[in-house]
Amino acid sequence: MRKNSIKNTRINAQVQQVLAEAIRGQIKDPRIAPLTSVVAVEVAPDLKTCRAWISVLGDEKAQEDTLAGLKSAEGFLKSRLAKEINLRITPEIIFVMDQSIAYGVNMSHKIDEVMEKERREEE
Repeated sequence: MRKNSIKNTRINAQVQQVLAEAIRGQIKDPRIAPLTSVVAVEVAPDLKTCRAWISVLGDEKAQEDTLAGLKSAEGFLKSRLAKEINLRITPEIIFVMDQSIAYGVNMSHKIDEVMEKERREEE
């Protein structure tokens, strides 16, 4: 995999900021969960595609509904990107569900359970 240039890193940060602001405050779709965050963004070097990793606090249904709502709002989000960021090409947005936060919370709970079990065994 190719190392990101400074320009590409800057574009990734700008796209992430614009997407986060638009999802939080401008999209009125009820399918999108209120606790939705843009974890990371990776714009291709040719600026044609953009992968946005989305994290949703909620169950599987909330995640699926949020992903469907974001896919339907892709045109609006692309127009926001075009207005906010001056790029030759406005990238197509591909939303990917990020499970890393949920995985971390799950592992933290398991560690807490093991520590509690060990504490009980010592007593």
